[in-house]
Amino acid sequence: MQLSFTLNQIEKAAQLLIELSTTSVIRLDGEMGAGKTTLISAATKLLGVEESASSPTFSLINSYKSKNRTFHHFDFYRLNHPDEALDFGFEEYLESGNLCFLEWAEKITPHLPLQYDYFILKEQKNGERILEKKEVKT
Repeated sequence: MQLSFTLNQIEKAAQLLIELSTTSVIRLDGEMGAGKTTLISAATKLLGVEESASSPTFSLINSYKSKNRTFHHFDFYRLNHPDEALDFGFEEYLESGNLCFLEWAEKITPHLPLQYDYFILKEQKNGERILEKKEVKT
């Protein structure tokens, strides 16, 4: 499954991201500047979060609440070793059942759950983005 969209159509892509997700863990890969955080922010708004989601590059995790749900947004870009994710309790967040969005998850591959939703976001030369759902191979 693949969707081409502009940043003006980000809500459409966020809706698709949510609709195609069947687990509580959403991995979103893409190059720096592809729009991963922007897409996650749009998704959390659709799910009822009133504040804007921002990049947790320096804090590693940001948590957001809607009226009846909690969401966690991880950015593993700054990690030097996969085990650093364990130092702040990453596994407990996954086991919480709360929706977890993961950026730069390739840095923590050994600690990813067996089942998660996997998307790739690519920026095209014309400025459009392509969101593609990938199959997770376990």
